[in-house]
Amino acid sequence: MINFAHPWFVLLLPLPWLWFRFVPALKAKPPAVRIPFSDRLQRADDGSAVTTNVRRFPWMRGLIWGLLVLALIRPQWLKPPVSREIPTRDLLLLVDLSGSMNQQDFKDAEGKTVDRLSAVKEVVGDFLVRREGDRVGLIVFGDAPYLQVPFTTDLELCRQLLEETRVGMAGPRTAFGDAIGLGILQFDQSDAPSKTLIALTDGNDSASQVPPVEAARVAKDEGVRIHTIAIGDPKTAGEDPLDEVTLKAVAKIGGGEYFFAADRGNLEKIYDEIDKIETREVDVITQRPHLDLFPWVLSMAVVLQLLSWGLRLRHAGGILRSGALSPQLKVDPRTGELRLEGER
Repeated sequence: MINFAHPWFVLLLPLPWLWFRFVPALKAKPPAVRIPFSDRLQRADDGSAVTTNVRRFPWMRGLIWGLLVLALIRPQWLKPPVSREIPTRDLLLLVDLSGSMNQQDFKDAEGKTVDRLSAVKEVVGDFLVRREGDRVGLIVFGDAPYLQVPFTTDLELCRQLLEETRVGMAGPRTAFGDAIGLGILQFDQSDAPSKTLIALTDGNDSASQVPPVEAARVAKDEGVRIHTIAIGDPKTAGEDPLDEVTLKAVAKIGGGEYFFAADRGNLEKIYDEIDKIETREVDVITQRPHLDLFPWVLSMAVVLQLLSWGLRLRHAGGILRSGALSPQLKVDPRTGELRLEGER
């Protein structure tokens, strides 16, 4: 599709005609050389050759002017539109990797008994796929929190790195409050209008330097919403008691929701519910790439102008070589002097 960026320049098209039509010619006596044989030259040449040379290519001048005006109009070839989605939400997942996540009291999609982390990977991985359009990050925590994936729109990469996590790789204890603090630091570099943190843990905080409730207050001041998910059976032998009171307080202060997942089915429903709460919103920017054609038009005008000059020079040279100015007028090829035939 052809588009013109500056169509108003078409008004310049009749400018040469208007100039010659309404602007009076400059009346000035041109310089002349008086020669003793002017009467003979006037009788020999009626001026037809010179007139032909001047008026031989009037259409080329008009075409060149038209091409120059067309270049000013700036024709463009419009390509198909390209749309780009800009994320409006940054979503950060906090995943507990403490030793208690190794308890096998969940079932996978095939009904086999698996540990809690395996169930989390499966459910959270499916949840990530549905977050198309959001920037997603991942923090894992045990004795200390670690940034596994910075904010990215590559959801498949985030899912892959989640799959590579293992129970205990961050230490056996639970530093939940510090994990929230590290998440807040990540949001400090975010300019998204919506910031959400989803924390998943199966134990109480046992290793943080900052209490989770205090970290939640800081998150609220920074405009970060926090959802908390408690998983597993807090009565399982050998597991630290689940601090539901703290998780509920963190969610309430952070302006989010608290959820409890006793099994995989319940965990799936929780993420479905979060999917409804944290609706997907994106800003779509549509651009129409274009290819400027004016360099080609301008090049054509330059080529035609050079061709016009070449034809004129060729025509003038032919006149001089043939002696068409006058039957008695000849050009000396050695000196280039114009002489009447028979004179020295």
